[in-house]
Amino acid sequence: MKANAVGKIYIEADRAYLAGLIDGEGAIMATIERHSEKKFGWRVRVEVKITQKEAVILRFLCRKYHVGKVNVNRTAYDWMVRDQQDVRMILDLISPYSLAKKRQIQLAMKILNIRVESKAKLVFVARLADTLSGHNVRSKNRRKNYATMIKI
Repeated sequence: MKANAVGKIYIEADRAYLAGLIDGEGAIMATIERHSEKKFGWRVRVEVKITQKEAVILRFLCRKYHVGKVNVNRTAYDWMVRDQQDVRMILDLISPYSLAKKRQIQLAMKILNIRVESKAKLVFVARLADTLSGHNVRSKNRRKNYATMIKI
């Protein structure tokens, strides 16, 4: 049986491939940043990143999904998606296919779905961001509790 991709924006195989890349070589992170234009002076931003030694696949993803940027770091390349609508779209695409990052996707979507209308909500979202960082291998020993910074 042949599948017809006509009329579909992203076919299932592409979504599963992207999920596999993010599961294996990627990270779903939430950063807590000072932001002078925000009501409470802080914002929580969800980001998706894939790191590779070669830029070819990352540039392909950038063109295919029309989101993010490819940046050079010291020894590799990063595809970074930081725009919140774009992050939501990527997470929606990979959610059914992700195996290793299901919990990170759930936490990230929860963060994206909360409107920060009070300082208490901001602290709650910051705690979710701290929880999300605990699921990222490289962040476990480096990440501080940034939710407490907001309270101060």
